[in-house]
Parts: sequence; C-alpha cells; structure tokens
Amino acid sequence: MNYETVIGLEVHAQLLTNSKMFCSCNAVYQDAPPNTVVCEVCMGMPGALPVINRRAVELVIKTGLALDCTISELTKFDRKNYPYPDLMKGYQISQYDRPIALDGELAIDSGGDKKLAGITRVHLEEDTARLLHRIELDGTGYSLLDINRAGVPLMEIVSEPDMRAPEEARSYLIKLRTILRYLGVSTANMEEGSFRCDANVSLRPAGSSELGAKVEVKNMNSFRSVYNALEYEIARQTQLLEQGGRIEQETRGWVEDRDVTVSQRTKEYASDYRYFPEPDLPPLVIDAVWVDEIRESMPELPDAREARFVEEFGLPVYDTGLLTSSKSTADFFEAVLSARAPNGKDSRQTAKAVSNWILGELTRLMNAEGVGITQLKLQPVHILELLDLIDDGTLSSSMAKTVFETVFETGRSPRQIAEADGMAQIVDAQSLRPAVDQAISSNPKPVADYLSGKETAVRFLVGQVMKLTRGKANPNLVSEMVKESLDARR
Repeated sequence: MNYETVIGLEVHAQLLTNSKMFCSCNAVYQDAPPNTVVCEVCMGMPGALPVINRRAVELVIKTGLALDCTISELTKFDRKNYPYPDLMKGYQISQYDRPIALDGELAIDSGGDKKLAGITRVHLEEDTARLLHRIELDGTGYSLLDINRAGVPLMEIVSEPDMRAPEEARSYLIKLRTILRYLGVSTANMEEGSFRCDANVSLRPAGSSELGAKVEVKNMNSFRSVYNALEYEIARQTQLLEQGGRIEQETRGWVEDRDVTVSQRTKEYASDYRYFPEPDLPPLVIDAVWVDEIRESMPELPDAREARFVEEFGLPVYDTGLLTSSKSTADFFEAVLSARAPNGKDSRQTAKAVSNWILGELTRLMNAEGVGITQLKLQPVHILELLDLIDDGTLSSSMAKTVFETVFETGRSPRQIAEADGMAQIVDAQSLRPAVDQAISSNPKPVADYLSGKETAVRFLVGQVMKLTRGKANPNLVSEMVKESLDARR
C-alpha cells in the first residue's frame, strides 16, 4: 500500500523582551549563574501574583499579522497542568481556547512551487526551567535544575497538518525563522534554544482524508535534525504498517548520535492537561486601534522584499531569495545601492554587480572568519569604490579580489589599498610593449603553433605577459597586442 505523509509543526520561539512574561526579572538569562535571575513569581512561590508583559503580547500580535492571522478581540490565559521537575508550581500559564492570533497561513517551497501551509494559532505562554542531566565517571546519574529560564516569554506557533514531506517542513521552518528575525521578535536561534520545534507526523493510505495516529517528535536542535528525524520516523512507521503493526499515539525523542527516535511517553490529549482559566489574570481585550498601530510599524517582509528586488533591480529570483533570506544582508545590499554616487551606469547593472560581490566573495570571507554582516569592517561604500576601480580599468578582476580581502580584514578603502600596494592595472600599450616582446621572443614553440593555425596558443603567451607584469597588465589589451605582433610575422 502507498502511504501519504502528514506533518504538522509546533514551534516555540523565545521573545525579545527586557523582562520575563509575568514578572520583572531580566529575560536575558543565558550567561547568568544558575538560579540567580529568579523571583517569587517565576519560582512559583505561594501567593505570588503574575502581571502580563505588554511587550510580549505586542510581539505575538505582530507575528500573527505577518502570518495573515486573525487577531482576537478577547484573549485569556489558562493553566496547563502537568507534573514535571522543570515546572515548580505544577502548571504552566499558557493559552488554550482563546489564543491571541489564529487562522493564518505561510507560503513555503514545495518542490520548486509555492504552497500555503495553514497556521492554526499563535499563542503566548511562559517558558519552563531547564533540567541539566549529569553522569559521573562511576556511572552515577543525577539532574540539576536551573530556574533562570522559567518565565521567559514564549510564543508558540502551531501549523495545520499541511506538509507532506520533510523538505516542506524544513522550508516552513526556514521561512518562519526568517520572518521572526525580520520582525525583530526573536533571535530564533535553534542552537541556543530560542527557536524550538516539535513535529507531529502520521501516515495514511494515499487518497484517504482520514488522519492516522500521530507521533510527536521532540529534542531536535537544528533544521538538519528535524529533517533527519522526520525521514527516520516516516520510514519507521511505513515499515511497521507494512508488517501489519499499529501506530501508537506517543511522544518520541530524537537521538542525534544514533539517528533514531525513541519512545518517551504516550501522547497527551488536551483533557490530560486539565486546562482552566488562570484565576490570577483577567481576560485581555485587544483594542483594534492598538492592532492598527502595530500593523503600521511592520517592516517589509521577505516575500514582499524579494518581489521588489526582482521588479526594481531586475535580479534573478535565485539571487533575491539568497539576499532576502537575511534581513541584515538585504539591508546591507540596499545600503550599498543607496550610497552609489551618480556615474551614469545603469542601476540594474550596478545592482547585479553588488549582488555578485555580496553573495560571492563577501559570503565566502564571512563564512571563513565566522562573522556576520553586521560585524564587518568593510562598509557599503567600499563595494561601490571597488566597482568603480574595476570599471575604469584600474583593477583587474583578480586584483579586485585581492583588494577586497584586504578591505574585509582592515576596513581601509579599496583605492588606498590599490595605490599603497602599487596594484594599479597597466592599461598603456607603450608600457606593455617590452613584456609582450619578451614573451614572444622567449617562447618560440607557442609562436610557431599560432602561426601554423593553432589560435589557442595565444592564451599561453598572454599568460606569460601577465606573469612578467605580476598580474598588473590588462588582459584584453595584452591579448590584442600579442595577436597583432604575431599576425605581423605571417
């Protein structure tokens, strides 16, 4: 039997707020000593009362608008009850039946085509404490509890089960992370735990509309982990069904070093959490005027920016996809173009050249050095200056790459570097004549080959002139001069 894969994703993103969700403790806890960024509220002490973080609500509204969601006029918080060591008070303040945003969609890539994945809800809750598991040399195991993370604002984005392959799930996550970063609502770093994903995956007979028993997969800390975990789970479920087995609704964990999922517990239903309205927090009315103000403050989102780059600059779709995948990269690209001095050049030609340098040499150097585009010594105006030096013949393309590396390392201007290092390209025929004559007189065989009809022999001679001039000669001019000298010998 052929099976169809059904995938839904639950993403938790820590929000960029100054304080925690229901108290005034600092929300930046990562570098603090364990159990020092805490208070009575986030420790769950009896009698402590929570207060809603307005900024966190605003960031969830902003995310909901970016995902084409409906923003609720009335929302409320609920107690989600479950016993676990990282939840000191025995319940988590979350949202159940009245989330802040619901019924949205996200355009993702599906085999080269665009596909809409539904967004069920976007709601707000508090993060839990963090368990650190330790094993001593003698095999003794124990766990430590760090409460610093408890109470950090956490946004949960739940998709519809609209994805049919691990590739679509990866596309969804990459696109969602990009949007969150454009909005500035979260750092969305999976490696740091500020962007966490649980995947629900099930199989059903091809053509069926009924959903099969779903398995939730946890403990995935990278896009690669999500992809591999889904691939494994699909294969596991397929094999089990083909052998006449039955899929149990359960939660499984991804074990990275073994590339397998393992059973953790039976999957809970909403009734297992015994949700009820949080008695210490009143329902929250979201004013339409406030929503409009947030909508007005929204930045240009990736899809709109990509379409504009294609329309305004005539860039290929592939290039614009790479440029707009990072807001800081797209900002840098536009900063270069906005700094361009009028020089009569076609703006689209300039945009393509700038794009090539950013996506090529600049990306290569940033990857090699492990730095981001906001950390560069190189400034937008430096790229324009480099392009001008290429256009006026001062630098060859190979010289330009050498100069670019020095600009990247030092932040000095390309013109200063070219002049200080004597890297100006030789474009004067009279100055090149001695090198051309020497290359021809010293290499009789390539000369004879050319005169006998082997046109490609001229490349070797051009290369010899470039060596003699230490790469400073203009290669087009050299080629013309070599051919002219050889043709005169016929």
